[in-house]
Amino acid sequence: MPHKIGFVVVSSSGHEDGFSARELMIHAPTVSGWRSPRFCQFPQEIVLQMVERCRIRKLQLLAHQYMISSKVEFYISESLPEYFVPYQAERFRRLGYVSLCDNEKTGCKARELKSVYVDAVGQFLKLIFHQNHVNKYNIYNQVALVAVNIIGDPADFGDEGNTTSREKLIDHYLGHNSEDPALEGTYAGRPDHISPLDDLAFDMYQDPEVAQIIRRLDEKKREAVRRERYDHAKKLKQAIADLQKVGERLGRYEVEKRCAVEKEDYDLAKEKKQQMASYRAQVYQQLELHGLLHGELEMRRPVPLPLQPLARSSSPCHQKPVPSLPRPEEAGPENPCADALLQEKPSSCSLTPPPRRHSTADRSLPAAAPPRSNVENLPYDERPLPATRKQQGDASVEPEPEMSEAGRSDGRRGGTIPVEPEPLTEKALREASFAIDTLGETLVAGAYSKTWSCREDALLALCKKLMEMPVGTPKEDLKNALRASIFLIRRAVKDIVTSVFQASLKLSKMIITQYIPKHKLSKLETTHCVERIVPPLLTRTGDSSARLRALASNFIQEMALFKEVRSLQIVPSYLVQPLKVNSSVHLAMSQMDLLARLLKDLGTRNSGFTVDSVMKFAVSALEHRVYEVRETAVRIILDLYRQHQALVLEYLPPEDSNTRRNLLYKTIFEGFAKIDGRPTDAEVRAQKRAATEEAEKQKKEEIKVLQGQLAALKEIQAEVQEKESDAVQPKHQDAQGRRAAPPSAPEIPESHCLDNLCIFCGERSEAFTEEGLDLHYWKHCLMLTRCGHCRQVVEIASLTEHLLTECDKRDSFGKCYRCSEAVPKEELPRHIKTKECNPAKSEKLANRCPLCHENFAPGEEAWKEHLMGPAGCTMNLRKTHILHKAPAPPGKGPAVAKSGSSGSKAGSKIPTPRGGLSKTSSRSCAKR
Repeated sequence: MPHKIGFVVVSSSGHEDGFSARELMIHAPTVSGWRSPRFCQFPQEIVLQMVERCRIRKLQLLAHQYMISSKVEFYISESLPEYFVPYQAERFRRLGYVSLCDNEKTGCKARELKSVYVDAVGQFLKLIFHQNHVNKYNIYNQVALVAVNIIGDPADFGDEGNTTSREKLIDHYLGHNSEDPALEGTYAGRPDHISPLDDLAFDMYQDPEVAQIIRRLDEKKREAVRRERYDHAKKLKQAIADLQKVGERLGRYEVEKRCAVEKEDYDLAKEKKQQMASYRAQVYQQLELHGLLHGELEMRRPVPLPLQPLARSSSPCHQKPVPSLPRPEEAGPENPCADALLQEKPSSCSLTPPPRRHSTADRSLPAAAPPRSNVENLPYDERPLPATRKQQGDASVEPEPEMSEAGRSDGRRGGTIPVEPEPLTEKALREASFAIDTLGETLVAGAYSKTWSCREDALLALCKKLMEMPVGTPKEDLKNALRASIFLIRRAVKDIVTSVFQASLKLSKMIITQYIPKHKLSKLETTHCVERIVPPLLTRTGDSSARLRALASNFIQEMALFKEVRSLQIVPSYLVQPLKVNSSVHLAMSQMDLLARLLKDLGTRNSGFTVDSVMKFAVSALEHRVYEVRETAVRIILDLYRQHQALVLEYLPPEDSNTRRNLLYKTIFEGFAKIDGRPTDAEVRAQKRAATEEAEKQKKEEIKVLQGQLAALKEIQAEVQEKESDAVQPKHQDAQGRRAAPPSAPEIPESHCLDNLCIFCGERSEAFTEEGLDLHYWKHCLMLTRCGHCRQVVEIASLTEHLLTECDKRDSFGKCYRCSEAVPKEELPRHIKTKECNPAKSEKLANRCPLCHENFAPGEEAWKEHLMGPAGCTMNLRKTHILHKAPAPPGKGPAVAKSGSSGSKAGSKIPTPRGGLSKTSSRSCAKR
C-alpha cells in the first residue's frame, strides 16, 4: 500500500537566511519551509534523496501564500550525478510540471495544496521553480515552498498483482462492482489505497505528538480488523476521530504561541504553553491512552477446551458448565466522555462510544457452543455458521445501526431488531414538540430512532394514518398534520439508509397527489410542501451514492410534472440558482442534468423557466471546472436556441475570431450554424480547400495544354527550317541574263520574313537572334518600356492596364475617372481636385499615351507613328536616345539597322534582365 516516503535535501540553488531547504524535511503547523534568495535568478532548483528506491505514486506541494512560483517541474533519477554540471542533467528524467495559482482571489492569504499523481521509479527527485507571480507583497521576487510530501511504494514491491486479483475475487463473491461510485474510496485494504494519515494536510495541521499517537492507534485499528475484533476497531476509530480534533486545536495553540514569541509578548506565550500542557494532560487522561496503545489488543491465549458438537443435546446431563472467559473488550473500563474538552464543536461525537448493551449470552456462553475467543481463533472454514450459533443458545446479538440491504431484510424476518424505539432525548423533545403534539410521541420516537427499520415503519405508518383521515376532519387539524409530516419528511430525506429515504419520497408523493386534493386544501399548503421538500432533495442529488442521486433527481422531475405542482412554477426557480464554487461535482452535474430534462418536459412558456433565467445560469455554468457541467450547459443553450434564436444571442458574446478561440463558444456557434442550416467553419474550410484543389487542377491542365501547343509550334518551326534548306536552288544564271531580267521581288518564305524582325517596332537586323531580340526588347525597342515598379518589360500602349491589374505594386495605384490613367493612390485625391489632367476620349475616337498624356488618332498604326515618328511622343526616352545619336555615314544601311547593331553591342555590357515581357508581349513573341 502506498505510504509516506522519508527524504533528505541533497542540494538547493540557494535560500534566504533562516529558510533553508532542510526545513522541508519537517512537517508541522509551525514550519516555515524554504525560500529562494532575494532577487534570485530563475529557475531555482531543489534535489531530494528518498530513503529508499521507490515507486512514487503521489507528490504534494504546499505553496506559500504570496511567494508563488508560476510553474514547478519534476525530474526523477535513479542515481545522483557526482557534480552538478549542465552536461550531466540528462541523468534526471522529466516527469512533467504543475502550474500554481496566483492567489489573487484570496488576497494572497491562503496557501495552495497541489497534489500530483505520478507513476515513476527512482531515488532522487528534483524540483525546478520558475519565475514568481508578481503581487504587492512579494517585493523581492522570491519563490517559496512550505512543505513537500512524497507518497509511494518500495520499488521491489512485487505482490501487487496477487493482492489485486485476490481483492477482485473477494468482490466477485460479495457481489461488489468496482465501478460503483458508491464504493469509491471506502475500502482501505486496496493495494492502491493511500491513508489519510499520510496526506500532507494531516501533518501540517496536527500537533506532531498527537499525530504520532494517531498513527499508532491506526496501526492498532488495522490489527484489530485483521483479527476481526470489530468492536475494538470501532472504539479505536472513534478515538482517532476525536484525537484529530484535539491535534488541530493543539496545533492552533502552538501557532498562536509562536506568533506571541515573535511579537515578544511572553506573557501570552507562557499562557498558551500552560493551556496546551493542561489540555494535553486532560485529554490523555480521559482517553486512557496507555491502555489503548498497549493493553487492549494483546490477545490472550485461550484456555484449551475440547470442541463440542454444533447440535445441542436434548439431555441436560450432556451440558457441562464451562467457565466464562473474559472478553478483550471488557478487559478495561469504558472510556468516559470527553465532550467537555471539545468545546468548539459541542455537537460532535464524544471520545468514547456509548456503552454497549450486553445480554446474558455475552457474559456466559452455553456449554454446547465453543467459547467466543476459541471461535475467533479457529480457521475461517471451521467456524460455525451464524444461524447455527443463534440456535444453540439464547444469545441475541444486537445488529449494527446501519446494515446492507440483505442484512436489513434478514434481520427483520429474524426478529432480532427491537420493535420498540428508544425514548426521545431532551433535545429531540424540544425540537419535535409540535410534531409530538400533532402525531403522538410513539410515531415521532420511531422517526427519531437509531434503528433504521423503526424509522421506516414510522414513515409508512404516518402515510397510512394520513390516507385514512376522514374527509370531514377540521381544516386546522389537517393543516397541522400536514406540517408535522413535512417536518418528519425533511429529516428522513437526509437519511443515509435507502429504504428510509424511499419511504420519505413515498410519503411526500402521497401528500401532494392524494392528501391535499382529497381534503381540498389550498395551494398555499402545496407551496409549503414543495418549498420545504425540494431544497434537501436537491442536496441529496449530490450524494456519493449513485442510487440515491438517481432517486432524488427522478423524484424532483416527477414532482415538477405533478399537475398540482406544475402550475405553481416553484421547482424551476430552484434549478436555475447559480452553481456554488465549492459545491460538489455530483451536485453540479445532477442540477445541470435535471435542468436539461425539465426544460424538454416543461418548455419556457408558463413553466417557471424563462429565457433570461436559463441563459444566465447556462452562461455562468460554461465557466465551471467540471467538463460534464460545461458540456450540459452547451446542450441547454443549443436546445434553447431552437426555440428562441434572437433572445439567446443577446446573452452570448459576438461571433468573431476572438470568441471562437474559446472551444466552448466555437462549439456553440457551430451548433447554431447546423440548426440554421448554414455551413460550419469546418465545412466552409473544406469547400474552400476543394475549390482551391479544383482550381489548381484546372491550372495544371491549362499549363499542360499550353506546353503541348508550344511543342507543336517548335515542331512546325523545325519543319519550316528544314524545307528552307532543301529549297535552295544550285542554278547559276548568266550575269547578262540576270542584268537583262527585270527586277522582281525574291520569293522568300513567309516564316523567313519573321526572322531577324522585331514584331513590335518592325525593325529588322541580322543581330536579332534569339538573344539579340531579348536585348532589343529589354533596352531599345521604341514600342516597349520597363515598368519602374516591377521592372517588367511591357508595351507602352498597355502600361496603364499593367499598373492597375498586373504590376506587383498594383494595390498602390488608382484610376483617374477623368484622364483614365493610373495614378498613385497617395496623389490621386490631389490629382482629381486640381483638375489639371487632360481628359481622355473613348478608344474609338482616340488613343491615350501614358507617357506624354496626350490624345492622338486611333488605331495600331497611330501608336507606331506616335511613339517612333520624329513629331510624335516627346516623353519616349528610347526615341530621344536614338535621336541624340550621330547620323550614320552614307552607304552603311538604314539608321534602324544601325540602332539594332549598336543595341547588340551594348547588350554585352548590361546585366541579364530581371523581369520578362508582359503578357501581351509574350503572346506576340509566341506568334513569332
